[in-house]
Amino acid sequence: MTGKILVLTAIDDELDTARAPEGVEVIYSGVGKVNAASAATLSLGVLRPSLVINYGTAGKINEQLRGLVEVAHVVQRDMMAMPLAPRGRTPFSSDLDRLSSGHGDVICGTGDSFVTSSDPWLNENNIDIVDMELFAIAHVCQRHSMPWRAFKFITDDANDFAAEHWTANVADGQELFWDAVKKLTSGLDLRS
Repeated sequence: MTGKILVLTAIDDELDTARAPEGVEVIYSGVGKVNAASAATLSLGVLRPSLVINYGTAGKINEQLRGLVEVAHVVQRDMMAMPLAPRGRTPFSSDLDRLSSGHGDVICGTGDSFVTSSDPWLNENNIDIVDMELFAIAHVCQRHSMPWRAFKFITDDANDFAAEHWTANVADGQELFWDAVKKLTSGLDLRS
């Protein structure tokens, strides 16, 4: 792989750019799917990276998970257009409802809500973690035939204490993420 790697993350509290290796560009998208889709589209057009990585925080549904995880698949947890389509599916769209990175083993459910209570649909669909941006970023990448990967740091249990725990842990995954990026990029030519 040659060319820049683009890291998209929602806010600067999640990721400090000071540790970014040469050839890695960090763009803050803002929170939520609309902001993420807009930032991803603009960034792909301007930077023309060879890989997009989404880094961010996540609430866990799967009690076994801790720390930094890599996302294999992402779905929209808040696409609720029933009865026109089942939850998670965009009606009248031929686009995929489950997007895959080809890496990792975690399933992420993206939605424009901060999860603070249990949702049986998440368990029924084997969702491991929840976030607010990844599906939009992966969707833009798929439309532009751009490879993507996603790393999420688990900050909370997606329960009544989620906001408090997220606030306390939002910056705690940075070092783990940058270590993962260094491993991923070691030996690569990242010149533009």
